[in-house]
Amino acid sequence: MRLLYLIICCWIMPCCLLAENIAGIWKGTLTQGPGGCYPRYFLELQIDVTNDQVTGRAYDYYDKTHFVKMSFTGRYNTRTRRLVLIEEQVLQADIPEDCAACIKTYDLTYSLEGAEEVLQGDWKGVMLGKRLPCPPGKIVLKRATVADFPEETAQNDTLIRLQRQLHIQPREKEVIKTITLNSPDVKIELYDNGEIDHDTVTVFINGKLLLYRQMLTDRPLTMNVHAIAGTEYELVMYADNLGEIPPNTALMMVTAGARKIEVFLTSSEQKSAAVRFVYKPD
Repeated sequence: MRLLYLIICCWIMPCCLLAENIAGIWKGTLTQGPGGCYPRYFLELQIDVTNDQVTGRAYDYYDKTHFVKMSFTGRYNTRTRRLVLIEEQVLQADIPEDCAACIKTYDLTYSLEGAEEVLQGDWKGVMLGKRLPCPPGKIVLKRATVADFPEETAQNDTLIRLQRQLHIQPREKEVIKTITLNSPDVKIELYDNGEIDHDTVTVFINGKLLLYRQMLTDRPLTMNVHAIAGTEYELVMYADNLGEIPPNTALMMVTAGARKIEVFLTSSEQKSAAVRFVYKPD
């Protein structure tokens, strides 16, 4: 009985690990049959797996200035190593006028070729807005560590307009800490560090304005980032003032999965505190 239990465990565990391993960045090529805009494209998949739910973003592009960004959902069979992805929505498109975006279904198989992880298979689809079939083709992807199209940090319309008009005096930047995380969903909270003395801060992540002239108190200023594996994110805290007790100080709490990290930040009129973090799946 114990022998049977061990055999079952050994059979199940690789499948479970494999299901986790499809999460991440995959890059390669997508071909299209005659009648398509181009016979060959580049393709990047950013795959998330949460509680067996497969979601993510797809970028197919001729070059990095001409691309289509899609959201997708899917399912992965750990026994057959088959991954089926279905594109749902065009999130962004910048392609020639005589080309049409294809809403695609991917039928891929995972394999390990030497030290390289590979997803390859077929795709088919329909033209956006026309419901005409797209010439199908083949896909070959390999796991990558850095995205060509890093996931953008969410920024509302008010902050977008504000950042266009914002003129902040450049300051020296001091990197306080670099944090490695094992979960893509990151919550960042900022509190006043000590006595509340009316410190206000402006915060950027990868150059995007996320907080503007917000006061630090005992209640958190909260930001959420969905991180892409291998992409470095940099938070910069710019002191709008020094409060009643200089310098401008904050306690930052970073939560990613079950892990919580505390970082103490100090910014002045000459220097801004920065923290870098990167998501690396286990």
